[in-house]
Amino acid sequence: MSTPSTYEPLSAEELRKINAYWSACNYLCVGMLYLLENPLLREPLKPEQIKHRLLGHWGSDPGQSFVWVHLNRLIKKYNLDLIYISGPGHGAPATLSNSYLEGVYSEIYPDKSQTVEGMQRFFKQFSFPGGIGSHCTPETPGSIHEGGELGYSLSHGFGAAFDNPDLIVTVVVGDGEAETGPMATSWHSNKFLNPIHDGAVLPILHLNGYKIANPTILARISPQELESLFIGYGWQPYIVEGDDPAIMHPKMAAVMEHCITEIRAIQQKARTAGGTPERPRWPMIILRTPKGWTCPKEIDGHKLEGSWRAHQMPILDPVTNPAHLKLVEHWMRSYKPEELFDESGALIPELKAMAPTGDSRITANPHANGGKLLKPLDLPNFCDYAVNVKKPGKLSLSPTDVLAHFLRDVMRRNMTNFRVFGPDETASNKLQVIYEGSHGKTWMAKMLPEDADGGDLSVDGRVMEMLSEHTLEGWFEGYVLTGRHGFFSSYEAFVHIIDSMFNQHAKWLEKSKLEIRWRQPISSINLLITSLVWRQDHNGFTHQDPGFLDIVTNKSPEVTRIYLPPDANCLLSLTDHCLRSTDYINVIVADKAEHLQYLTMPQAIDHCTKGIGIWDFASNDEGQEPDAVIACAGDIPTLEALAAVALLREHCPSVKLRFVNVVDLFRLMPEREHPHGLSEQEFDSLFTTDKPVIFNFHAYASLIHKLTYKRHNHDNIHVRGYKEKGNINTPLELAILNQVDRFNLAIDVIDRVPGLQASAAHTKQWLQDQIIHSINYAHQNGIDSKDQREWTWPS
Repeated sequence: MSTPSTYEPLSAEELRKINAYWSACNYLCVGMLYLLENPLLREPLKPEQIKHRLLGHWGSDPGQSFVWVHLNRLIKKYNLDLIYISGPGHGAPATLSNSYLEGVYSEIYPDKSQTVEGMQRFFKQFSFPGGIGSHCTPETPGSIHEGGELGYSLSHGFGAAFDNPDLIVTVVVGDGEAETGPMATSWHSNKFLNPIHDGAVLPILHLNGYKIANPTILARISPQELESLFIGYGWQPYIVEGDDPAIMHPKMAAVMEHCITEIRAIQQKARTAGGTPERPRWPMIILRTPKGWTCPKEIDGHKLEGSWRAHQMPILDPVTNPAHLKLVEHWMRSYKPEELFDESGALIPELKAMAPTGDSRITANPHANGGKLLKPLDLPNFCDYAVNVKKPGKLSLSPTDVLAHFLRDVMRRNMTNFRVFGPDETASNKLQVIYEGSHGKTWMAKMLPEDADGGDLSVDGRVMEMLSEHTLEGWFEGYVLTGRHGFFSSYEAFVHIIDSMFNQHAKWLEKSKLEIRWRQPISSINLLITSLVWRQDHNGFTHQDPGFLDIVTNKSPEVTRIYLPPDANCLLSLTDHCLRSTDYINVIVADKAEHLQYLTMPQAIDHCTKGIGIWDFASNDEGQEPDAVIACAGDIPTLEALAAVALLREHCPSVKLRFVNVVDLFRLMPEREHPHGLSEQEFDSLFTTDKPVIFNFHAYASLIHKLTYKRHNHDNIHVRGYKEKGNINTPLELAILNQVDRFNLAIDVIDRVPGLQASAAHTKQWLQDQIIHSINYAHQNGIDSKDQREWTWPS
């Protein structure tokens, strides 16, 4: 698109000040990369004043700061509520320099004051041991997006904009980042943004041409192809291209002002029309500038500015190469720091006045410290949704269907700060009743007449569904990081798609929660893992993978929890707890299929509060040392463990069994390793100190060994779990293949309890026969036998 020309051009004085402020940003960026001392170059630069290890990235910094100074002008002119997300990897210097110039950095970190000494400390800490990283880490004011892994900036931006009607989120997308899969799907987020009750996202694709050592794809396609790509995504692209600041500043000022006024016009039209809003074509900017803009043009006869050499450290050896040291000094002096900073080291007043003030400063915006805005959810009493369990193990129903009625009413009570996310699977996961309280599913794209017949699509919908777990998780994180609440459900096998995103958010939380006092607690990420490994009756082997739990346990126990509720009442109690929690990633594992129900609501509350406990109705060791402990975690493992207990009590009535159910997986860890772990005494009281423990587990057996390997009785803990055995199976057949079934569990007890090997030899042979008969029956009839599939706990 051509550059808009309907706005007053910048005056010569405005242009001078904007360029000077930009020069100050660039100077600080280079200072962070290189300088250990002599921050304002008030003496000739010496080798010993250069950092010993040069670590950082320059390439995108000047382009990002270029965007920032123009945002500042518009924030002041239009009184905008605006945050900035830095997508390019290692692009923190731009955000840090602007935070420092705005005064926010010095307010949060007083030792980094706006003085010569403060600037020296500000420079030294960057990419330095004991200092800060080169991404927009949690220590960076104004950031909700670290950028340590590329691809999530735009989805984070949209998450921040949902239900924030006055907020504008500017997202600078790096052209290397634009090559990632998550970024490719997140451009479709504009089909979910409602101009009435949501804010706006202004993407700026920063094309500077190169990654670490290669050109970027979007920088090497034709202008027509590039523009068509984004028109096809549903955007209205505007191009700003060049390398001469005297030309680029007026271009950028005009285009950005046009985009901001266009956004406000779209919103005003939708908010005053009184009808159903149509999906607008939101504006975006394609900014094409040289890689490492304003650094030296060449080094030793090689192109530097505008090449891949400017991506990281443009000049690598100033300490050992006097000519290159002079080149660094000349580069830094080209910004004229003596005209930008006063004698004390502070930005001169006329330039300081270029930035907004108070919370209008981008790095002071409370949306970027979402805990400041966080309001607790108005939750209904979860006990009102309880299943009436008269006797344990008699009634069957879907736990997630029960949960859905609770979540429906959570939604009804919190229509501006709670959303539910799921990849086209909300109904599949038996959560569709939520639509009754959410106005259906968010949808701003085209609707057809048949959508009215059960499609549940609505421009006002609040359930977010898209077949991209990446984009959904990005929306969810952006929503939570800006002070709201949410709930995400996913098929167990495919939650692995967000493994990396989970890792990144867990690291953000750990740093924020444990080390950064100025970041306020945010609501937890709540992940419901369903459509589980043990009930993939037709999906088969590809849908059988419970390994996400292993990934979760690799992160800090200070910010992660894993819950395996055995029934619906436990699921309700745990979900209420998770929705009230802050600064965690809560992973709840609960199946959508019908399962037996065991605990009354008071019992469920007690059980979930303890996290682990003995079930008296399934135990017969009262007042005695048990012969064996049968433990379990997960719904099918609990069912099969109970069935095994029933078989043993029927055929081996003398055996004394203790039945232990684990609902909070991290409770197995020692308390010295986990804030919620069990003491040795508590653990021993449940699992004994020398008797066999048969542990039937939902996921891979090695995980239980990992959590308990330091326990006194670890050598006697024998874990049954998923063994990568499966295909198109009945539930019992799949359990048998992985040896988590009732028959194998009973055989295991017989083999490990002294005295039973001889006395229960006939029972063991009968159990082995049942395994053969069960598999044959399934293969002949396509279903488990009635007595097995309709098994209930005996009266």
